Amino acid sequence: MANASLTADLGRATGSAASRRLRSEDKIPGVLYGHGMAPMSVTVARRDLRTALSGPAGVNTIIDLKVGGNTYPAIVKELQRHPVRRTVSHIDFQQISMTEEIVVSVPINLSGTAKAVVSEGGLVDAAVDSIEVRTTPSAMPNEIVVDITNMTVNDVIHLRDLTMPAGVTAVGDPDLVVVTVLTSRGEAPGAAAAAAGAAPAAGAAPAAS
Repeated sequence: MANASLTADLGRATGSAASRRLRSEDKIPGVLYGHGMAPMSVTVARRDLRTALSGPAGVNTIIDLKVGGNTYPAIVKELQRHPVRRTVSHIDFQQISMTEEIVVSVPINLSGTAKAVVSEGGLVDAAVDSIEVRTTPSAMPNEIVVDITNMTVNDVIHLRDLTMPAGVTAVGDPDLVVVTVLTSRGEAPGAAAAAAGAAPAAGAAPAAS
């Protein structure tokens, strides 16, 4: 898949007042940083950012970021949002190497129908929205698909149980509960003890707006 392209303006006034003025012009202040380079203050157009991240990879899209006549392969490392409007107020870009591993948050999606659970009046539930993985940018998946077809009411899927795509390694507590089963009483048979000791997963980065 081809990288998305995004042009950023180099240099900007700093401070709250300057940032508010940029946002009023539908621009987003940000910074580009990476190994072997000094951080750069940049500005991107909100509409252009939304377009760049509109593909299936979302915020994990690999971007050819054009800044001051140079192009840097980069990913979105952090999106800061307005506490009320939830619009993007600041963005961090990280320059990457296509051959070096990075850690990113990837969404969890469930696939199939657990007929044994449905017949018992239960519901399969994703305990986390995403997990962190270590991978090279070229092997980075858009999602981790978990097949729930053969689950029963007493089953729990932990991080260690997930099958990762080639070149991808899950990061975190192997005992982290990723998928569980809820009964009509709201309980998760077989999962309560495991869930109590599991560390929370990093939340998925929301789409840009």
